[in-house]
Amino acid sequence: MNNVSKMILGAVFTAISITSIADGHGKPMGLTEGPNEKLAIAWVTAVNTGMDETLAMVKENMAEDGIFRPARYVGFGFQLDPNNEDEMTVVRVTPDTPASEVLKEGDVFVSVAGVPATYENRDRMSFRGKPGEPVKAVINRDGKEMAIEVKRGIIATTNSKEQALKNIPLGDRENWGVDSFQIDEVLSEGNVVHVVSSYTDTEDDTGIEYTERTMTRFVFDADGKVSWVGGLGESRFVLEQQGYTITR
Repeated sequence: MNNVSKMILGAVFTAISITSIADGHGKPMGLTEGPNEKLAIAWVTAVNTGMDETLAMVKENMAEDGIFRPARYVGFGFQLDPNNEDEMTVVRVTPDTPASEVLKEGDVFVSVAGVPATYENRDRMSFRGKPGEPVKAVINRDGKEMAIEVKRGIIATTNSKEQALKNIPLGDRENWGVDSFQIDEVLSEGNVVHVVSSYTDTEDDTGIEYTERTMTRFVFDADGKVSWVGGLGESRFVLEQQGYTITR
């Protein structure tokens, strides 16, 4: 499963190892048996299991006015079709981002910074880099090629439940699940639950195995629904394990 917009569902709690952290006096800080904790574990499990499980979890357990906060990143604010290996087609443009001023859904990249936008060149695309740095590209829109320029920005979005349910199907269904997964810690206080988890997966094209640890924070409403969810991961660590480097 590719890193950056994941959430999860799971029905088998007995297969998951849970650790409560104690304070200096031996008093447990993490409650692992309440309904909020169980739902948080199930949610994280679903995200690591599959697209259908993730969709079901969000539909059934997120409050209608719930908020999903994806991880921040430096980029443009658009999403490519992961199932199209023939073209780099824009399937979503995030509002109020640099991309929203230039790109539209359906645009097809022809080249980026002079590099042909082919599947073989996908790792050479200049989408990553410093904020504020302009990147020139050529796109095909409605059958006509046009030159564009987009400046990278810090993308920090907040999605509604409705938008999250639209975003999830844009992912790669076939490669969504991970090779192995476990819950490391569950900590809770009041209506807030933190779940620390880790997984191992394999990059499809190279066969390189990598690991990542993530922390997901949940806020529950009075009805036991998820009203806020967001998390932190190790995206740079994942890239470094796959041999990528970050340069200026």
